[in-house]
Amino acid sequence: MKTLVCILRFLAHVRRTVQQIYTVQYLRGIAAIAVLVFHVSERHNLGFSVGAAGVDLFFVISGFIMWITTDGTAMTPGHFVQKRVKRVVPLYWVVTFATFAALLVKPAFFFNHDGSLQNLLGSLFFLPHLQDGLHPIVVQGWTLTYEMVFYLVFSLTLFFREHTTRLTLAIGSLCIMCLSSLLLDWPYLRALTSPVILEFAAGLLIGRAFVRGPDCPTWVCIGLAAVALICLAAATAFDADLPRAIRWGVPSALLVLAAVMWERRRNVQPSSMLLFLGNASYSIYLWHVLFGVAIVALLLRSGIPHWAFPPIEVAAALGLSLIAYVYVEKPLGRVINRRFQSRRRDPLATSNA
Repeated sequence: MKTLVCILRFLAHVRRTVQQIYTVQYLRGIAAIAVLVFHVSERHNLGFSVGAAGVDLFFVISGFIMWITTDGTAMTPGHFVQKRVKRVVPLYWVVTFATFAALLVKPAFFFNHDGSLQNLLGSLFFLPHLQDGLHPIVVQGWTLTYEMVFYLVFSLTLFFREHTTRLTLAIGSLCIMCLSSLLLDWPYLRALTSPVILEFAAGLLIGRAFVRGPDCPTWVCIGLAAVALICLAAATAFDADLPRAIRWGVPSALLVLAAVMWERRRNVQPSSMLLFLGNASYSIYLWHVLFGVAIVALLLRSGIPHWAFPPIEVAAALGLSLIAYVYVEKPLGRVINRRFQSRRRDPLATSNA
């Protein structure tokens, strides 16, 4: 009887994972807006450095989602990579080409951007110019290189079906990669094996805990969230040389853990606005810098006082990014999905391609 209860409980968790987890979507929207505000703050020297933690929150969420969407499934490495490429690459290429065109027309508007053809090609294939870190055409796109590295590592674990083996291999591989730069002195290797990739490992562990772990009491969830928020708020007081994976990554992991375990115990009422922002988070993240540059260029010619620039820039960049989500990302996704579906239906598609 006890075994049956455990099996039913596990199946309930599996069913829950295939549904939308509202708190994760909310955090994705918050993370994207935090990065947007961070870049606006950086442009106007306002000191909102905590917004940079939105990237780390994305990394933890990415690890979490990759685990819960593959746990207990028979997904192959090829199918996994295909799904991730379909999701990430098309819109990234659209924004990259749009930013490159803007660089050609008005290079003075883009401070410290490398608009060379070589960097364009490198950016399209997630191997951009190296300049104190990865520096693609879409400057915030450096994170996608780490996402692709993680996807590649994680896809290889899908050759194994036993979940503990997969988890051990994935986390062990990420840890070994972090140590490899100590043995091989190659700038690109040092960049690609930054300790920040351990934030994906934290997301994997949280995913495992969500699907198969014990329940987390409500007071523990509240405590974890409080500690995370306090650490984020006080991060500027920490040593500036503290690794990003600790300074921003640990609080981000605690926040994700608290949110998903809270939702596993309780019914979270969906918020249409927060879900919309979460669904649009990728567009917000990719478009906001380009839109921000265009908005500042217009504001400089408008006669509006400089102190009013930041709120206008945040509101306008966010609004335009949401429009881009509705009229660019969603239609593009439908076209890509139809294309892949037609190729699966056509047995000669592969040979004719």
